[in-house]
Amino acid sequence: MKNEYSPFKMDRLPQAKTSQLTGTLYIIATPIGNLGDITQRALDTFKQVDLIAAEDTRHSGLLLSHYAIKKPFFALHDHNEQQRAKILVEKLQQGIDIALVSDAGTPLISDPGFHLVRACRQANIKVVPIPGACAAITALCSAGIASDRFCFEGFLPAKSKGRRDKLTQLKNETRTLIFYESTHRILDTLEDMRVVFGTDRYVVIARELTKTWETIQGSTLNELLDWLKQDGNRIKGEIVLVVEGKKESESEEISPQALKLLRLLNDELPLKKAASITADCFGYKKNALYQYGLDHFDA
Repeated sequence: MKNEYSPFKMDRLPQAKTSQLTGTLYIIATPIGNLGDITQRALDTFKQVDLIAAEDTRHSGLLLSHYAIKKPFFALHDHNEQQRAKILVEKLQQGIDIALVSDAGTPLISDPGFHLVRACRQANIKVVPIPGACAAITALCSAGIASDRFCFEGFLPAKSKGRRDKLTQLKNETRTLIFYESTHRILDTLEDMRVVFGTDRYVVIARELTKTWETIQGSTLNELLDWLKQDGNRIKGEIVLVVEGKKESESEEISPQALKLLRLLNDELPLKKAASITADCFGYKKNALYQYGLDHFDA
């Protein structure tokens, strides 16, 4: 396939260096919107490498063209990575230095690259990360939600059943949750979150980060959905959701059967022991049962 933004055709990849030294794979983060967010180290590395493995060669070609950098490209995306990683490893073993980039942000973060990096490490090829922009971290640091402990979940399943099943697994997660979502699914995803997490869970939507129409809006799921539905433009673009984790102080919805066992055991055992046994039997958190006992049982 001919690349419009490179003077090299795809079949004219660099040949082995005469020194035969093993090449290096550079993992280069690129801007998520504002081109000014490229780092000087990233630009210097682009100039140094022999080949660029890109998720979309045309998209990455525009970025390098902006900085007047011309390099041959190699298409590496979700659909061909496992097969084509072997070719790149062979090139690296011949002494060719390669840069890996995704369409935007940090490679491997909900983007291709895992299979290539793993293959390189198994082949003892040096892998060097060149840090930079990442939409998940950019959204987190501007959300005003606890950032000391968080988990990145990437994209949720496309269908509502799978999405709700995944959200149910995360319902009691106390760490901040970060998701990516598309324009055409964002309202359905938030509706499913409202069903699973409840109407009052606090969520921040970060849209078009670093771009002209950057928007960062936070509210409860009820209020956020109402706000988004008021203007169709508010759901357009690249979207990150930052969801507050379940508060440690939130009481569990404890079944009557579990409460009956807890009360019976508490008549014969210390409350901590009664809570521990009940938690094992019903799958609740011990601390939630213990707190319930403190609040509702006579001392």
